[in-house]
Amino acid sequence: MLQGPYSSLDRDRPLIRLPFTSFAVGTVLLPLTGLIACLFISLMYHFEDATYTHCQVSNYLPSISAAISRVPERYIWRCCIGLHSAPRYLVAAAYFNFYRSRFGKRLLELVLSGLALLSSLAENTGLLLLTYVSSTETYSVHKNGFIVFIASSLLHMLITCWLWKVIRRYYVNPEEVTSYRWKVRLFLFNVSCCLAAVYFFRRHNNYCETGVYTLFALFEYLVVLSNMAFHMTAFWDFGSKKVIVATPPEDKQY
Repeated sequence: MLQGPYSSLDRDRPLIRLPFTSFAVGTVLLPLTGLIACLFISLMYHFEDATYTHCQVSNYLPSISAAISRVPERYIWRCCIGLHSAPRYLVAAAYFNFYRSRFGKRLLELVLSGLALLSSLAENTGLLLLTYVSSTETYSVHKNGFIVFIASSLLHMLITCWLWKVIRRYYVNPEEVTSYRWKVRLFLFNVSCCLAAVYFFRRHNNYCETGVYTLFALFEYLVVLSNMAFHMTAFWDFGSKKVIVATPPEDKQY
């Protein structure tokens, strides 16, 4: 056996062991903290610029795109989203493996599991794109990133709700039932807020009414917050699991 300053027990011990609940909470807190900080700074120090629209009517809240496009808001948001993106990719892979172990040879659910993985990856990539290319830099790229984010987010939530409906049918774990119910509620709430945001955005552009863009911004916040809450349901899905960084047994040297 190779000799060293540490015992074999020390070498075999995991380098990192983190409860998945803490991992999930930390991942969601990064964009949440970044969003709150950007909105606060925009309202306090860049109110006129952040709430300006082409209609030049009174507006009281900035859109998220406006709130993250100025300095230092831009760097705060990019830092938070960049840090949270790697764990999001990891969670997407974890869900895919979870679905594969649950559904076995059920072809439809396995195909949907693959689509859920792809839509989750697209959602996170779209978020990175709209984050690192602001609306004041290249509007078309920012806009396309936002469309990819919203479309893939809704598709991911829809597929996830369907898969968890199947899981609930065959398993009686109380936490999984709770997770499914909250997923459905948050998905329906997210869709409602998306429709409301689209309505007020089009109404603002068509009629330039005072305060309508503020309502659009408010529902845009609710879309993002409900999206975060939906991903937070991983708290129930993997509550007993841990994130571990360790040396695989076959890689250990003797």
